[in-house]
Amino acid sequence: MTDEDIRQAVAADVAAVKSVTDAAYRHYIERIGVVPQPMEADHAANVAAGRVFVTGEPVVGLVVVEEYADHLHLDSIAVHPDAHGKGVGGRLLRFLDAHARALGLPEVRLYTNAMMWENQEIYPKYGYEVVERRVDGPYDRVHYRKRLD
Repeated sequence: MTDEDIRQAVAADVAAVKSVTDAAYRHYIERIGVVPQPMEADHAANVAAGRVFVTGEPVVGLVVVEEYADHLHLDSIAVHPDAHGKGVGGRLLRFLDAHARALGLPEVRLYTNAMMWENQEIYPKYGYEVVERRVDGPYDRVHYRKRLD
């Protein structure tokens, strides 16, 4: 699988987007004490808005993004547990860089729950730096950014 195998999701992918997202985030419910926001997202609306990119057949990974004037925001990234350790997440993160550059955006931003410590080990390996830690309602979040070139 290559970055070229990442494509914009279509309506027929909505069920897979929900399934992969739920599988990827379900184990965090007990740890963080709330349902992670990606599990509650309106997947059909995100797909219809062109915000979701998927990889695999069947879908094993995805990103949900939002374009702003000065950055690309990674709303969520999900890799099905059966695909862990196969480089899917890394390909998706590299895709984000290329996608942001293609849009003429200078950086990618994201946040993760402070209790999702695995993510705090992964993102710096891909060039992300911590910007701040902030509590948003029931979520304690660590905000990251990656400046591109």
